[in-house]
Amino acid sequence: MEETISLQDIFYTLKKRIGLITVTTIAAIIIAAIISFFMITPMYQATTQILVNQQNTPSQQVTTSEIQTNLQLINTYSEIIKSPAILDIVIAELDLDLTASQLSSKIAVSNANNSQIVSVSVQDANHAVATDIVNTVSDVFKEEVIDLMKVDNVNILSPAVHVENPAPVSPNKTLNMAIAAVLGLMIGVGIAFLLEYLDTTVKTEKDIEDLLDLPVIGLVSPISEKDAEKKSSRRKR
Repeated sequence: MEETISLQDIFYTLKKRIGLITVTTIAAIIIAAIISFFMITPMYQATTQILVNQQNTPSQQVTTSEIQTNLQLINTYSEIIKSPAILDIVIAELDLDLTASQLSSKIAVSNANNSQIVSVSVQDANHAVATDIVNTVSDVFKEEVIDLMKVDNVNILSPAVHVENPAPVSPNKTLNMAIAAVLGLMIGVGIAFLLEYLDTTVKTEKDIEDLLDLPVIGLVSPISEKDAEKKSSRRKR
């Protein structure tokens, strides 16, 4: 016989296993909180902005073609910033115990569409270190790009500054706990339905009807010991 599950059966299962689902959800939130607060190292970010623009004399005006040229150079500059040609100098100046590849993984370069401003960000477990690295990268790039590209069109628009009480950019504790709550809820519901599916014991008349495909024509009510003693005493009289 083909089995079907009604909404009533679903609600009954959820209500029956609500304790399990609640415990699973709370346990997932607690685990996520422990990992986020005590096990994951907080990462801090420092950002500097670089303006890509030709240096002009007062008599010169910036043309549209020059702006388009600068915009096209930004993609090239983004690669140069993260290249060993720049990072090896940064590592030497700051005496960092990192390779160029490792330092490159800490750096992110981006710019808004049709913008001549390039944002360079560095993430590190120490905010002061991240600030020093990103400022040094910007300064070295500004100096080296003159020899590398034979142009002098880079200016530091907004250097990174040290902050006394910086806020970490990761981990996002609230988001981690929210995701854990959803996963815990899903796992709890899954376990609840799995246990219900594996439970083959017969508990009600409906279970008997479904199992035997026969109608129930009578029930035998349970008799307590007290009632049995009363009936026994009446018979003796």
